[in-house]
Order: sequence, then structure tokens, then C-alpha cells
Amino acid sequence: MDSLTREDLLASKVEMVSSLLISIEGNYIPTCFACSFGVEDIVLADLICKHAPRIEIFTLDTGRLPQETYDVMQKIKDRYDREIILYFPEPQAVEAYAREYGPNGFYKSTMLRKECCYIRKVEPLRRALSGKKAWISGVRREQSITRKELSLSEWDKEYGLQKFNPLIDWSEDDVWSYIRQFGLPYNALHDKGYASIGCAPCTRAITVGEDIRAGRWWWEDAITKECGLHTKNYSQGRLKAKSAV
Repeated sequence: MDSLTREDLLASKVEMVSSLLISIEGNYIPTCFACSFGVEDIVLADLICKHAPRIEIFTLDTGRLPQETYDVMQKIKDRYDREIILYFPEPQAVEAYAREYGPNGFYKSTMLRKECCYIRKVEPLRRALSGKKAWISGVRREQSITRKELSLSEWDKEYGLQKFNPLIDWSEDDVWSYIRQFGLPYNALHDKGYASIGCAPCTRAITVGEDIRAGRWWWEDAITKECGLHTKNYSQGRLKAKSAV
């Protein structure tokens, strides 16, 4: 009975997300989905392809992603026969950073790490969102303390468009139940203890009892563990960061 109840609850959540995506497609075109190919994004990619195919899917290729991320990226592209638009960091900015601070300068301080994230993620995201009316992300409230205040839908002042977080109230069990129910491909690193996956040098496996995002930038305090994609007023923080390094 408990199992059936969980299935019913998940089915209800899936219906709500599907209806939201259809509404977004009908009212916010052009709109796009920022897909990093974590399990949450795999769920959203599946629902978008099934119910709202006019929503653009893009990803930010930082140049330092694990091979396993490229593997699942290819599987999703082949499964749905969908174009996945890739955005890369500006080569000159990457070169300048590496010359000044070294290829792994981001380990030296939070400020330098945020600058690296800005170059490899935030600036490409600005280009990806240019001209769009809305964007969609796979963030969930329970992922970290930095995401507990996020809403299902909110005006994103940083980028000047509406932002939707369709899975905001989903649990980790909800996400994995959907993945298994539909036999969806996922990043092989999840089977090796990686709960949240970003760039290879900034991601590690977690141990039992650790926070879901404990493996991201593990050398930093929990309150700083954002790359800037889902943080308000990040550009202001970035200016402070640049003046501090």
C-alpha cells in the first residue's frame, strides 16, 4: 500500500511538471532548458521531449567535464534525436585566467574559484539566455542550504527573464524513481558515489551521511557552494571577487 501511495504521489508530481512545461511552451517561447545532465536534468529532458518539444535544450561545456558526462550527453541526444546546443567559454578569458593563476588556480581561494566559474559557466549562460523569455533549471530545494529559498517560478533580475524550477519540491527518491521507471540513461559516476556532478577537478564522490552537494568544491564552506548560475546578484559578487584576487 505504501508503495502504491508513493507511485501515486510521483505520478501526480509528473503530471504537474508536464502541465507546467506545456504552459511554458505556450506562453514563453522562445524559452530554454539549461541541462547539465545530472539526474534531475535527465528527468526534465525526458519530459520536455515528450510534452514540450519546442523548448530549446542547451548545455554549458566548461572544457573540464568528466568523460562520463559527455557519454550521457550523447545517449540523450541519440535517444530523443534532439539538438543539444553547446555553449563554450570564451577562449581568451580561459587563457588569461590560466596564465595568471595556473590551470588549477581555483583551489587557492573561493574568489578565484568563483572567477573560474564565471568564465566557464556564467558568461556562457548569459549568451545562452540572450533573447529568451524564460529559462528552466533542474534545481531542487533539498539539494543544499543555498537553494532552500528558490521558488517554482520567479523573475530572474540577473538575466531579465522568468525562471522556472519545475522539480523544486521533488525528493531525491522521486528523481531516481522516475529514472528507473522509464529506464533513462544517467551519468555513470552516480554509481560510484557522485551525488552531484560538475567539472571533473571540482567534483568528488561523497560518503554516507554527507550532504548531496558535499562533493562539489569540497574544500569550501557549504554556504559558498554555488557556481553563480542559480545565485542572485552574482555579478556583484564577481566584481568583489576580482578586486580581491
